[in-house]
Amino acid sequence: MKENIAANIDKALQPCTSDLSGLSPATVNFARDALFLDFDGTLAEIAPAPDLVALFPETRAVLQVLVESFSGAVAIITGRQMSEIDRHLSPLQLPIAGLYGLVHRSASGEIVDMPTDGSSLGRASAELKTLVTANPGLLLELKGQTIALHYRTRPELAGRSLAAAEAAVQGRHDLKVIEGKMVVEIAPAGADKGRAVQDFLQEQPFVGRRPIYVGDDISDEAAFAAVNALDGLSIKVGNGSTKARYRASNSKGIRDWLGTLAATSIAGRAD
Repeated sequence: MKENIAANIDKALQPCTSDLSGLSPATVNFARDALFLDFDGTLAEIAPAPDLVALFPETRAVLQVLVESFSGAVAIITGRQMSEIDRHLSPLQLPIAGLYGLVHRSASGEIVDMPTDGSSLGRASAELKTLVTANPGLLLELKGQTIALHYRTRPELAGRSLAAAEAAVQGRHDLKVIEGKMVVEIAPAGADKGRAVQDFLQEQPFVGRRPIYVGDDISDEAAFAAVNALDGLSIKVGNGSTKARYRASNSKGIRDWLGTLAATSIAGRAD
């Protein structure tokens, strides 16, 4: 009986995810809200390999409008390195939390790196290389502060990839495994997109604003939880269970929604 009561309470505490079509652009206050966006699977479509991902020029143009609309309170929170995001967004340069918040660039351009233990990551990398060598098609990406094992061209190896990553961090409390779409990563324990959102909200121009977070992956769930706790707007892109309060069916859906936001802002300036 107690277990049933606990289960019912837990279910009641879970957010009710609504279709994004129910979230009117009028709900967004450009003067009081801040926008946080994931990159892969959110702004850009997932591709067979990380270096094949491309950002539509129209999306870049929409982001430029939104940066102006939110008075600069727009940031990218991603598992990618900062330099990769800059390359995709150029000439636009935004505040970024790269590598799940391990690298933070403020709106003023100040960059802060979270200290990491390279030797610990090196040992974990060596263990994953054994699996990669034995299975062509797997890709091991060394990002400096994190390690990504991609199985996009070998989806049947998802389970083995996850198991190998978990084995590589076993007994190492300074490292953790982060699951993603067709990728599993090993990162320092402090890597957390929810913390990245909270860090931005402590600095200008984000301080005092309500957070709006959009993401598509398991790693975004920590950010959804942080945003929900602040009574913000959390938006999940794609299928799967989530803490987010709203859902877009795919990345095109969220790009269309962002485009509508930009159009709303432009129309408001003209009035």
